[in-house]
Amino acid sequence: MKLVVMKFGGTSVEDAQAIHRTSKIVAGRKAQGLQPIVVVSAMAKVTDQLLAAASAAARGDRNGALAITGRLRNRHRETASCLAIAARHHEPDFKTLCEESPGPEFAATEQWINAEFDALDEVLRGLAAVGELTPRISDMIVSAGERLSSRMVAEFFAARGLNGTHVDGRRCIITDAQHGKAVPQDALIEAALKEHVLPLAEQGSLVVMGGFIGSTPQGVTTTLGRGGSDFTAALVGGGLEAEAIEIWTDVNGIMTTDPRICPDALRVKTISFEEAAELAYFGAKVLHPATILPAVQKNIPVLVLNSRNPENEGTRITALAAHCKSPFKSIAVKRKLTIIDVVASRMLMSHGYLKAIFDVFDKHKCAVDMVSTSEVSVSLTVDSNEKLPEIAADLSKLADVKYEGRKALLCMVGENIRGQNGIAARVFTAIRHVNVRMISQGASEINMSFMIDEDDADEAVRSLHAEFFTEPDPEIFDVEARAAESVR
Repeated sequence: MKLVVMKFGGTSVEDAQAIHRTSKIVAGRKAQGLQPIVVVSAMAKVTDQLLAAASAAARGDRNGALAITGRLRNRHRETASCLAIAARHHEPDFKTLCEESPGPEFAATEQWINAEFDALDEVLRGLAAVGELTPRISDMIVSAGERLSSRMVAEFFAARGLNGTHVDGRRCIITDAQHGKAVPQDALIEAALKEHVLPLAEQGSLVVMGGFIGSTPQGVTTTLGRGGSDFTAALVGGGLEAEAIEIWTDVNGIMTTDPRICPDALRVKTISFEEAAELAYFGAKVLHPATILPAVQKNIPVLVLNSRNPENEGTRITALAAHCKSPFKSIAVKRKLTIIDVVASRMLMSHGYLKAIFDVFDKHKCAVDMVSTSEVSVSLTVDSNEKLPEIAADLSKLADVKYEGRKALLCMVGENIRGQNGIAARVFTAIRHVNVRMISQGASEINMSFMIDEDDADEAVRSLHAEFFTEPDPEIFDVEARAAESVR
């Protein structure tokens, strides 16, 4: 049995038509002799709306919170109704489809959807009365999106003859109790997958799970953080030693940069795990940074594919990088960063001083993106802006502190940058009109990063892309697509 884990993002399950399109992609994998395990996100925008409902309830705005869930209830009910009708048609016409009656079989689906929202509304009423949104309650509320979408998708797959079977992701993704960004417990996850998922797959059932959500060993609902559905897919793929992990989204794969900034951006055909992880961490939106880790540990290839263009080959992420004639594979941007300058003229070289600084960031659980030191100062960049006053107050006990926001980090990733002469000169000549605040290269052979003002980020990306991707390596980049576009 060749298992393939297929993760579909919010835009791939945003409505009945998208879910139908997803079912055809999954059926195609089954036709190839593969046994899919499907992981889905919440329907597009649902997570944001659930967070808004929770915030409204916490402010005491019970009616506002219930109005949001009322709209979500109708959206899920209407989508499920459309799916019930679509299941009766080989090639449904979604423009007119939902004018039909869903039939008596829809009653059971409508009942469980209403039950889910009744329970959610009860939690929001309690939250409005108490007025305190704890991380545990937030996880309980926000997890509803994946619980609803995964069950709807599983029911539609079953109705389409794909033998869809729903498995609650919380039964398999066992985590610690760090709500909002829970840490998976690998051994417990592997055991749970082999108990709840593997036997179903071996019987030919098409398992559908919600991503992003998990639970503690005691059964308390947790979440893996935003973008965590990718992480779920990688954990399932790693735990079951799948043949491949497919991340289905609404773009053709990893690009040389964000096409919204640079319209002539190219699809990257192949990239290494290490390069993809760097890009994901430093702002590339296609992948969640943690996605790569379980796949790396088991040497499982990851493919990034487009559910709206399933014929496209996407991007293949593998353990080792293919040789590339171009020095860089991609340019990522991470915005809304802050530079913190810690200045102490007589203490920088003192034993334990740097440890004391980083202990402050550890205390506040704040990740640092970049570090630069001089004779009298340490400069660090962070994106945890909400904790800056507390961090600055603790740092001020050690030295003088100042911080400056609205910065962006540009990260240029490629193999063996350090071994190519003149690269830094080309980079900084291309952006000579931009003020560069911090530079980092020595820490990684595949990453050159620097900080600039956020307002200059788009122009800097366009200048760098024009410098380094004018003559791309056709073995690595989809040059044919650019040529076809120029013909049009």
